[in-house]
Amino acid sequence: MSAADPLVSDIRRFNRFYTRTIGLLDETLTKSPFTLAEARVLFELGAGQTTASGIADALRVDAAYLARIIERHRKAGLLTVTPATDDRRRKVLALTDKGRAALGELKAAADHDVSELTKPLGSEDRARLATAMATVETVLSIRRQPEPVMLRPHEIGDVGWVIERQSRMYASEYGWNGEYEALVCEIGADFIRNFKTGKDFCWVAERDGVRLGAVFLIGRADGDGQLRMLHVERDARGQGVGSMLIGQCVETARRVGYPKLVLWTNDVLSDARRLYERAGFMLAEEERHHSFGKDLVGQNWELVLG
Repeated sequence: MSAADPLVSDIRRFNRFYTRTIGLLDETLTKSPFTLAEARVLFELGAGQTTASGIADALRVDAAYLARIIERHRKAGLLTVTPATDDRRRKVLALTDKGRAALGELKAAADHDVSELTKPLGSEDRARLATAMATVETVLSIRRQPEPVMLRPHEIGDVGWVIERQSRMYASEYGWNGEYEALVCEIGADFIRNFKTGKDFCWVAERDGVRLGAVFLIGRADGDGQLRMLHVERDARGQGVGSMLIGQCVETARRVGYPKLVLWTNDVLSDARRLYERAGFMLAEEERHHSFGKDLVGQNWELVLG
């Protein structure tokens, strides 16, 4: 990513705002005797770290720099450094009573500062802030082994989320207008209003609490099942999420006893069509139409489940 990328400028601007707002540029943290790095070492020890290498990995700091901080804390009587019982070359770190007291004061001061910072916020803004922080943490987290994608039944708010995400997504990717939003609003409202337990389903794909996509299985008046409103978030595509959602839909439709599973889509949704073909769906018919502000080719696909 080049320095000309707007995201780089956005992140740097946010960093300047955030570090200034919470006081990370002050000489010491929360008006304590400790710099930010010195305080973080105490926090790590309080969280259960017992070795310098563990703290270095957690904080991503230079080992020599960390060694100087540990020595200052040792001389101040905040921690002890003793040889490990199984290997005397390895040093074990532990907070002293004085260190635990200092850590308690740091936590209390930090809690007070954050409380004062967020006191003017109403409940809606507090929820928005919590969601935004969770999103930043999730997006920027680097895991050697990514969390698995999980499917769960829909909960209150999920249908509204699908409507919002699909409307925005298809407007951005295909230029569809508000007619499509009206359609998915009607489908979503009908699903909620006429929901039949054991016949109608919605699954949401999640990874680490972040919604990645969804699909609906709805019973039709003719006795068949219908797959509706499949979507996968752009950043989650190519990771098997769509296939997982379709597979769940097909498996459940077969278990419930639907003789056939049908769906309606448009030819421009090429990625979704490939997933349908891979799952065994066959193109039954297609017809040109003008909808959502575009000339499209609508397609009916079906999968016999007998």
